[in-house]
Amino acid sequence: MKNVLISGASIGGPALAYWLRRNGFSVTVVERSRGMRPGGQAIDVRGPALEVIERMGLGDQLRSFSTNMRGMNVVDADGNELFRSTTHTLSGGDLSSPDVELLRDDLARMLFDAADGVEYLFDDTITSIDGTRVTFEKAAPRDFDVIVGADGLHSNVRRLVFGPESEFITHLGMNLAVFTAPNFLGLDHWQTFQQGEVVGGGIMSARSNAECRVYMGFNGVTDFDHRDVDAQRTLIAEKFADAGWAWPTALKHMWEAPDFHFDSMSQIRMDSWSRGNVVLLGDAGYCGSPLSGQGTSMALVGAYVLAGELAKDPSTAFQRYEEILRPYVIANQDMALKNQANGGAPTEEFTDVVNSLTLPAY
Repeated sequence: MKNVLISGASIGGPALAYWLRRNGFSVTVVERSRGMRPGGQAIDVRGPALEVIERMGLGDQLRSFSTNMRGMNVVDADGNELFRSTTHTLSGGDLSSPDVELLRDDLARMLFDAADGVEYLFDDTITSIDGTRVTFEKAAPRDFDVIVGADGLHSNVRRLVFGPESEFITHLGMNLAVFTAPNFLGLDHWQTFQQGEVVGGGIMSARSNAECRVYMGFNGVTDFDHRDVDAQRTLIAEKFADAGWAWPTALKHMWEAPDFHFDSMSQIRMDSWSRGNVVLLGDAGYCGSPLSGQGTSMALVGAYVLAGELAKDPSTAFQRYEEILRPYVIANQDMALKNQANGGAPTEEFTDVVNSLTLPAY
């Protein structure tokens, strides 16, 4: 079982490709986008995921991409400050912790560059899986010993092998858009949030204040086409039409943003993450939603464990992968629900959950 296909080139896919190549596997990654996707929110690497990065020899590089936030404040619809902190941020948590917050696309590119000898099939997707035989939209059919779905919340691999998304997804009643804009508020390693009764979000400086990432969310709507970007932009514009604060300027930049992304806050919960020679990784199998603050860390840890078990004994790899990871995943998914009940802020149990897994040695 040395020939592996991974669907998805965001975080989990490239991380798994790195560890598999290190263990002598032949690895192909298929990605629907034409290249590494830009944009995405600021994400956090915490607990055992930090140790995974260190074992890759990428710790210093990871920290070099840190957002280096100095703090945050909260304002009302007229821009009046309601709250300020220089010890915590809403996106990254405790600023004194060893956690590293960085932009999603910076981490994805770092992982992509780390592994040599990985074949990437960009601008393509899987159309069918029949045992080892995989057909693609563009590439010729091929056979693979192991097929990994690391293709996110709306996983194509999960749909083809396990069934429709509706059987596994739970919407948490919130929706979020994120995109890059000029630093029009002049923020200095800072983030500002504004929350109304239905709509709200925040703006944070990025890349040494050269730009910012804008977050715009609202409660309620879950019925939308996750591939119709124009309709999603229109929906955001309608929701924020009278929201006040800096939102009119943010909306102007939204229409020009090349990396606009919109989705529901949702979780994926499954009784099993594998079937036959197919296995799911990260959000495809166990999305915690951004409310968990742990999606990236779960993907990094999952990639490390899955690759380690495949190298150790392919016949038991999927079973051991779940045995090791599932308690950690469930704890983080449950924590997301507690964070939601706490207004989106991490509860006191968060640190214990983050560090609830001892990373195996492979």
